[in-house]
Amino acid sequence: MYKVDLTESYFPAQSGTGPAPLTIGAMLRASVARAPDFPALKALDYDGAILRTWTYSQLLDDSERLARALANRHAEGARIAVYANNVPEWILLELACGLAGVTLVTVNPAYQKRELKFVLEQSRAEAIYYVKDFRGNPMQDIADAVCDEIPAIRHRILLTDHNALFMGETDGALRDPKPSDPVQIQYTSGTTGFPKGALLHHNGLVRNGVDAMTRAGMTVGKSFVHNMPLFHTTGCAILVLGGLGVGATMLLAPMFDPEVIVKVIDREKTDFILGVPTMLVALIDEVQKSGRDVSSISRIMSGGAMVAPELCKQARAVLGAPIQIVYGQTETSPVITQAWFEDSLEDLTQTIGQPAAHVEVSIRHPQTNTVVPVGEQGEICCRGYLVMTDYNDNPEATATAIDSEGWLHTGDLGRMDTRGYVRITGRVKEMIIRGGENLFPVEIENAMLEHAAVAEVAVVGIPDEKWGEQVACFLRSKGQTKADGAELKAFIRERLSPQKTPAYWIWVEEWPLTGSGKIQKFKLREAYEAGDFDGKLV
Repeated sequence: MYKVDLTESYFPAQSGTGPAPLTIGAMLRASVARAPDFPALKALDYDGAILRTWTYSQLLDDSERLARALANRHAEGARIAVYANNVPEWILLELACGLAGVTLVTVNPAYQKRELKFVLEQSRAEAIYYVKDFRGNPMQDIADAVCDEIPAIRHRILLTDHNALFMGETDGALRDPKPSDPVQIQYTSGTTGFPKGALLHHNGLVRNGVDAMTRAGMTVGKSFVHNMPLFHTTGCAILVLGGLGVGATMLLAPMFDPEVIVKVIDREKTDFILGVPTMLVALIDEVQKSGRDVSSISRIMSGGAMVAPELCKQARAVLGAPIQIVYGQTETSPVITQAWFEDSLEDLTQTIGQPAAHVEVSIRHPQTNTVVPVGEQGEICCRGYLVMTDYNDNPEATATAIDSEGWLHTGDLGRMDTRGYVRITGRVKEMIIRGGENLFPVEIENAMLEHAAVAEVAVVGIPDEKWGEQVACFLRSKGQTKADGAELKAFIRERLSPQKTPAYWIWVEEWPLTGSGKIQKFKLREAYEAGDFDGKLV
């Protein structure tokens, strides 16, 4: 850990604020120079079998081939969307965009038509690269229907069709993006309920991933199973760019299946695993049930929710390592703070660790924006190379998030101790964290207001032992007709992806209101926890 003795809640950047800037291409070529014949990527089938392996040299070759095809297809700076699950072509496309000066727009493979259309239009994407389907979601059909309504989409390419994917590759020189150039747009929350596109640059994504994996103990010669979704910074920055940057071997799983993941760990003797707490619980259960050997695991990383002390103890007992928690957000590429392997059980479970290398973190008064004394509550803020360029085409939201001194305001409340360890105490923004995924109430509320029987709606996060939080939807009807839970669920599933579907539906006659007439959501949450709505679920 870093040795500091603070009196105010400001943690200066350790190892300096200006590390050598990186691009995706520079990172990949450095790893190739270090170990060209070492396996970089192994693509797994749904049953865990290895479909194909790329050495570092082969991965660079294929990425450069695809980059040349992209450069012939798209102008420098063009935005292209990827709508797919964890297939190896997703990674090739990510790396090739970095080499071709093209910006990749990542899309959740669970998205339905309205969600996909918003992302494609807001990002100004000119192409979409997709798979046919995933987990019952007819993605190609959805994408084709949406793209028929968007004239700006000039290309629709099936990722797994290599003839189409690599069409137009030449032997010409590759573009040479700068570390500060944008390379991805990833969508996150907005105060209006509409997602905002965080414009992320090469240096932020690459450096942050490398620093996170380095603190996690990953080095050349080590390996890990990649079971996190690629569309999120955890999957495509920490694991892909960070994993490749430290020279490790990545075994890419098409989806999270605890039985398959445990089988692969046993067979391949991998060193590291990353998962949100719900995933780790499932892996522990599977190891205990199957009796498979996972003793090769030496490091575990988690994020998205605090780690319960009992889970940390179970992980050490069953998986053989403690859980290092990371904290961050899409706008910060994503890691702001991270625990250390040697941390005490209290620090591993009650804090979110110390700031990442080269990153300044402060706790600031929400109203005055001044740094608060050690131990006092305020808003967690960070500054450094990791901060996004801006929100795409949204200067007002950018100005709200990043102040005039370059501090990014996370919207989370916390405290910092004299050692620089941070504890989360609440959230300034309304956000529900379910199983490590951020859900935004207003998006769900706007969709539910389209229901003919719904007059008003309030979506609230309810504490849940398994998921961290579950979604509760409180509704007031326009008349006497009140739809049942099955009808409401079917209605929302036509409009939003499954993880945004409320677990609890509750019709109310009146709201707890502020003096200005706004719904007091915290009172709904408190009333639910007190049992006031027992027997009223629909």
